[in-house]
Amino acid sequence: MEHNILYASDLKDAEWELIRHHFEYKNGYGNRAIHSRRALINAILYLIKTGCQWRMLPKNYPPWQTVFGYFSRLSGKGVWEKVLQDLVRGRRLQVGRNEKPSLIIIDAQSIKTTGKGEKRGFDGGKKNQRAQKTNRC
Repeated sequence: MEHNILYASDLKDAEWELIRHHFEYKNGYGNRAIHSRRALINAILYLIKTGCQWRMLPKNYPPWQTVFGYFSRLSGKGVWEKVLQDLVRGRRLQVGRNEKPSLIIIDAQSIKTTGKGEKRGFDGGKKNQRAQKTNRC
């Protein structure tokens, strides 16, 4: 089944086959869909890639309200996390690595701490924040 690719963000057939099982009904229930799930996913990917507003979605995609509702339902069910986990797992296996990483590195400078107990304020002369020392009698 060849799909017409209109934008660079649209999924190719092989890409769609990798993730389509995440977007199918599991129990057979549900209304007959007006729009294909692939069209909805392509619309979501277009929004993510371009950063456009929901209401600015091109007219050749399903209506923005439909795409937004589908995106919200998928997000609430944790589907996006599962898709990303599967893609990472598949890629790791493809390059000959263990499917789950065995080591994690955290950059200590990027972790914020709350160890300081002094008041913070704004120094208008220097136009930056600095600690204010409290004078106690």
